[in-house]
Amino acid sequence: MISVIIVNWNAGRQLATCVRSVVNSSKGLVQKIVVVDNGSTDDSLAGIDQIENVEIIKAEENLGFGRACNLGASCCSSEYILLLNPDAEVYESTFDDLGRYLSSGMPQSVGIVGIQLVDETGHIARSSTRFPGPVAFIAGALGVDRMFPKLGHFMSEWPHDESRIVDHVIGAFYLVRRDVFNALGGFDERFFLYLEDLDLSLRAKQAGWDTVFLANIQAFHAGGGTSCQIKARRLFYATRSKLQYAFKHFSLTGALMVLLATLLLELPVRTLHAAARGSGSALRETWSAWGMLLRWLPQWWFRGVTR
Repeated sequence: MISVIIVNWNAGRQLATCVRSVVNSSKGLVQKIVVVDNGSTDDSLAGIDQIENVEIIKAEENLGFGRACNLGASCCSSEYILLLNPDAEVYESTFDDLGRYLSSGMPQSVGIVGIQLVDETGHIARSSTRFPGPVAFIAGALGVDRMFPKLGHFMSEWPHDESRIVDHVIGAFYLVRRDVFNALGGFDERFFLYLEDLDLSLRAKQAGWDTVFLANIQAFHAGGGTSCQIKARRLFYATRSKLQYAFKHFSLTGALMVLLATLLLELPVRTLHAAARGSGSALRETWSAWGMLLRWLPQWWFRGVTR
């Protein structure tokens, strides 16, 4: 059985669409749906409590993705936990296909499962990544991973057209054995948003568990999520999490290289790119994000403030 956890923050009508897609296609495989609301101020929760088999946890504040998932998982007893973004939808066949894999085709070494994610244009998302090292993060900071994808950690050069063992699948559709999730202590709550799933996948791998990507099972994912509403803050969260990940998993030399590249190179590169596109909004968002980052860094460095 599977418990589905959906973290909601002002997802609007997407949330109800997501929840109903799970209810309509669960095929008896879903034990319950847990919606953890991170202090939403819109009407996204309207009517959700009327949907069968849905439990709502109102956090009253924005806990961040990882902490909210941990809260939702604490209410689950099923064998598997599915972390599903509110801007995702499962298809009619998704749980049928997933159930067959879990019951007959899943190796005992697999702890985490991802599936093929498709957007509204039919494009298959590049939803698997490699575990990054300093070079991958620096390549991303400089933008050279767009020209040489294998330098970065996103597997954008691979069309995701076959099932295989991968390092990591993104958290938009992230199925994990509950025993694995619990043994690892769930998500590291020092990550407010972004890379908490990558961190969990790495810790699972280090504990002997594999992550598999299944190309023969699909779900819909719009991409971007509700963080599109706060683009500057989203960039800040992503950059902050990158530094936290680097200092948690890289050598001190490697982590310092990532920090210096972020502070000295990434801002000018992003600024030039925004200017070349004539995008004043991108320029403002970039500088706003780096302003937040520079205000946070001393608190993190000297006082250990992670969120």
